[in-house]
Formats: sequence, C-alpha cells, structure tokens
Amino acid sequence: MKKIGVLLAGCGVFDGSEIHEAVLTLLAIARSGAEAICMAPDKDQLHVINHLTGQESGESRNVLVEAARIARGEIENLGMVTAADLDALILPGGFGAAKNLSRFAVDGPGAEVDPEVTRIVEEIFAARKPLGLICISPAVGAQILGKTGVELTIGSDEETARAIESCGARHVVCPVTEIHIDEERRVISTPAYMLGQNILEVSEGIEKLVKIIVDWTR
Repeated sequence: MKKIGVLLAGCGVFDGSEIHEAVLTLLAIARSGAEAICMAPDKDQLHVINHLTGQESGESRNVLVEAARIARGEIENLGMVTAADLDALILPGGFGAAKNLSRFAVDGPGAEVDPEVTRIVEEIFAARKPLGLICISPAVGAQILGKTGVELTIGSDEETARAIESCGARHVVCPVTEIHIDEERRVISTPAYMLGQNILEVSEGIEKLVKIIVDWTR
C-alpha cells in the first residue's frame, strides 16, 4: 500500500492546520486505496487563538499534540520520519503552516522555516517523490524550493503571489476547484481556502490534487 505523508501544523485554521483541508486530504487518500501517514513537528505553537473570538488566548500548546486531534492519535513526530518512509508528501494549509512550519505569516518570504520541515520537503523533492501543497502551504514550499524555480499557486492573491515569486518560485493563477501541476518538479498545488467560499469548492481541488499525487506513486 502506498504511504502518503500528511504534514500537519496543529489543529485549527487560525493557529494550526485548517481542519476541513486536512480531513478532506485524509478522506481522499483513503478513497484512493493509499495509507495516510500523519506527522507534525514536536514544538510549541507560535501562539494559540481562541477560534470563537479570534483573539490570542495566552495559552501554550504543542503542535504535535494538537495535530494528534485531527489524526485521532495516530501521528508521527516529524523528526522521526524520512522520505524513505513515504511515497509522497502533502501539506494542508491553515495559518499554522505559515506560523508553525515556517514564520511566513509573521516575517514574510525571508522568514525562518522549521529545519525538520525543510529537511523532509528537500528529501521528498530530491527523491523525485510527489509533493502536494494546499492553501497557504505553497508559500512554505516556495521558501524551501524557490531556488529550483518551482511553479506554485495560492489562487489569485497578488500580495502572497509576489512574496512567493520573491523566493524564486513562479506563481500561477488558479481557481479554487482546480490544481496547478509542475510536472517537471513533481509538485502539485491548489488554492483551497485561499479562495474557497465553502467546503464543497475546496473539496474539488483537494480531491484532484490527491488523485494526481497517488497516481504518480504508481
């Protein structure tokens, strides 16, 4: 059975992984007949947001512990996973991707990227294994792989597109229900909630992304 890594960044759109995007990814992987391997870095979140009020709560939470909520406890410490364990890797979005996997949301394209995130993405890329990037996570991909000239989409947001291109990547405008395929570099991206108005729209792009990812592992 093909093993598709799903790199999570916590639990919740404002400070972790976007839950709809993560669950849609896991569902599409299961429907494809592949196995999802969830993982997350073992570190503190940048901050914790009360999702009812939108305000910082002042709490401290761990990214791996919070991501385990989405994975129903079946999750690996990212530091213990290598590309040799996986056939492909997908990064769902949510602000946690740009706050916990990197600090893109705070410091822009020159921000620090978690070293374990950089390592696993570079390993997957070097092994020519498919890489899927959803919502804002293409910005993280651009920070790591921009020097390769990788093609990515976050939809049509001009400011984020400029930030991606400042990393050396090429941004391609794409509607929410579609995907952009960089076949040469084996990277696929979709806008999801960067553009999506509802879960149905978002599901179309994610399902297409997962299908190509799994097809490329065969």
